[in-house]
Amino acid sequence: MSVIALAGSPSAQSRSTALLRHVLRRLDDGVARAEIVLRDLPPAALVRAEFGDPAIRRACQQVAAARLVVIATPIYKASFSGLLKSFLDLLPQDALRGKTVLVLGTGGSAAHLLALDYALKPVLAALGARHILDSVYAIDAQFAPHATHGHVADDAIAQRIEQALAEAPVALRKAASDRTRPVAVAA
Repeated sequence: MSVIALAGSPSAQSRSTALLRHVLRRLDDGVARAEIVLRDLPPAALVRAEFGDPAIRRACQQVAAARLVVIATPIYKASFSGLLKSFLDLLPQDALRGKTVLVLGTGGSAAHLLALDYALKPVLAALGARHILDSVYAIDAQFAPHATHGHVADDAIAQRIEQALAEAPVALRKAASDRTRPVAVAA
């Protein structure tokens, strides 16, 4: 199995990226994994939708090759980050078909919890995602500072991540049956 993790925060000290890295640390040792920090992609290429940019092309190919896509985003003003949206707009229409997706979100309060369901999941569905695991949403108060990891989530959030990862094998098998033809990615 291969996993691609998309860090959708524009901030270097992001709680959503801390959640993402927690997930990556919890994966079995034999699992191939990679992380794309979207803020490190060329900004002009993202904004101008430069599909031919080498970094953009490479990132899209990594998504195409993955079986599990983990997406982490902060929630701002009841929606996911514009940085993440810019990247998702560069993916082919069926880029998430035959893949399992885990969505992680963070926000200042529980009031933004539904942004994952009502703002992000429709975009993922438009990209072909049919096997989306239960989202994990955490508020700022559920994090503590950590010397090595920047932020660490509390036990309740860690338990929800474990539950999502426990559901992943079944979803991965179902998603594999959806892959009837390869997804085209610009070369």
